[in-house]
Amino acid sequence: MRTTRSNAIAVLAASVALSACATAPAGDRIAVSAAPATSGLSVADRDLTPQEKKVIVDAVASSLRNPAAAKYRWAKFPTVPESDDVSYCATVDAQSPYAAYSGRQAYIVDTKVVGGHVTAAVMGLIAGGKDAAIVAGMCEKHGLDPNKAT
Repeated sequence: MRTTRSNAIAVLAASVALSACATAPAGDRIAVSAAPATSGLSVADRDLTPQEKKVIVDAVASSLRNPAAAKYRWAKFPTVPESDDVSYCATVDAQSPYAAYSGRQAYIVDTKVVGGHVTAAVMGLIAGGKDAAIVAGMCEKHGLDPNKAT
């Protein structure tokens, strides 16, 4: 019962505490035309582990022209996910198979979470250039912002 109560308190704290707006310089931000999401990430969010990053890199790599040269910017991940299927958004600086998308690209992947850790990921959408706003809009529907990736 104590563990259940602790988990409930952690979930409550995570749902109440929301992160502030991204503070990245305007040139590094990907424009979103819709209103900002109100849910966002909580104070209880954490950095991904190296193993979790590898799972996500493996999912994103197939969409890149030269995946070995890609530079990832990582967003926070919920410490206590609401389910075992969690959407994750961030950005990658890389060459795209489509020249107009090369450079900073926003992506969204669907992750599978087991024991609180990402164990699998599937590419949802990736785009750069003017179309990065489409990805940012999809991320926003999940309360995420790829501009918060560092």
